[in-house]
Amino acid sequence: MKGRSAIRLARLQQALAGGGTLHLSEAARLCGVSEMTIRRDVAASDGALIFLGGRLVMADNPRYAPVYNVDEQQASRFSTKRRLCERAAGFVENGDTLFIDCGTTLLPLVGLLGGYRELTVATYALNVANAVSQLPHLRLILLGGLYYPASQSFGSDDIAASIHRLGINRAFVSAGGVHAERGVSCFHFHEVAPKQAAIACAAQRLLVVDESKIGQIRPAYFAKLDDFDVVITDGDMAPSPENDGPRIVAA
Repeated sequence: MKGRSAIRLARLQQALAGGGTLHLSEAARLCGVSEMTIRRDVAASDGALIFLGGRLVMADNPRYAPVYNVDEQQASRFSTKRRLCERAAGFVENGDTLFIDCGTTLLPLVGLLGGYRELTVATYALNVANAVSQLPHLRLILLGGLYYPASQSFGSDDIAASIHRLGINRAFVSAGGVHAERGVSCFHFHEVAPKQAAIACAAQRLLVVDESKIGQIRPAYFAKLDDFDVVITDGDMAPSPENDGPRIVAA
């Protein structure tokens, strides 16, 4: 099976060698397999191929280097993000201190915290902080620094130290890419320090990602998949054996 997968990947790379893109359905027809098989091949590969939307591209092709902007992502896959956050909210307990990551995936989670009266939320994301501020019974810790408009988040040299001083019960972390071999990554390098600090000091680490992130590699690596206790996703990820890797929670 590994040999067949390698042959398919080589065929796809040959098709993309001159640049351009290949739609997932076209890739499946070219290789004579299902679209899910192509997704699995790419997810288990060395990262030479990535998905950009529903199309395959060569990862080293600068022409298709993705750019992430919060405003553009706000309405993208909202119902999916809401469903993911509903599963994530099931892990929250009254009295928790939560780390909520930047981006748009976790924004619906804030709206699901209205029934709690003893929660503290720590974040470096302005959009998350604004949403938490509308729930006056929640305590907000905004981690500051230089503001980055594209991700509506802050970064500073001492942000990791600030996070390590907190007692975080649960860290809800988002990502731009989740790859079986190349780990978990994001678009912006200033996000690496707060993500890694939260993962390092939280009692429970939860990765929340939709299926469009699976098989992707983004510029800024920040964690191994095994650094998380739980992965909440609507994507195709095989459950980990007991005591070996994160628990996969389907949304």
